[in-house]
Amino acid sequence: MPVALQQVSSLNAGWRPLFNGSNLAGWKHVGKGNMSIENGMIRGNGGMGLLYWSKEMFSNCTLRVVYRMQKENSNSGVYIRIPVEPREEWMPVHYGYEVQIDNRPETSNEDEYHITGTLYSLTKPLAKPGKRGPQWNTMDITLDGPRTMVFVNGVKVTDYREGDPVPTRKFDFEPYRGLRPNAGYIGLQNHGKDDIVYFKEVSVKPLARK
Repeated sequence: MPVALQQVSSLNAGWRPLFNGSNLAGWKHVGKGNMSIENGMIRGNGGMGLLYWSKEMFSNCTLRVVYRMQKENSNSGVYIRIPVEPREEWMPVHYGYEVQIDNRPETSNEDEYHITGTLYSLTKPLAKPGKRGPQWNTMDITLDGPRTMVFVNGVKVTDYREGDPVPTRKFDFEPYRGLRPNAGYIGLQNHGKDDIVYFKEVSVKPLARK
């Protein structure tokens, strides 16, 4: 589906697009490299950096991100619960959560706590439904008070509540442990020149309350 038509469809379904398909209005970048628009999609150049939505913080909502890896596998992530507007790229790592985009850990020195749909290095996947590039993936991240749920391609990967037990840090690039706020900024990771991920939709929808 063309990007413009997809955005209309999402809007009609109650989703509010944060990316308009033509420019990065409302977004800011911190860290190395930059994000640019290519064929109506967001992509990273260089890094490590972070493109974040600067206009508001989010809570009690579902964030939808539609993405694909340029190669069979590439590394990126979606940041949530960032407590203050970031001024450099490592603060969101240590004080927010990164919902990982990376199918590679099982063939590297990392482990499945670093695989697509997990809270990076903190949660173990309930399933591994991430598709390799260049196939498209849909990631839905629900922020429900202190609870975070992540679905990838309609399959639940993470269901985490603040205070649940997490493993100890193994690497110095892993986030500090600790509670995150119910509301925070969100962003897209720009991992590095060899890790290019394309994002064609970033939308948000408030949670329906009974």
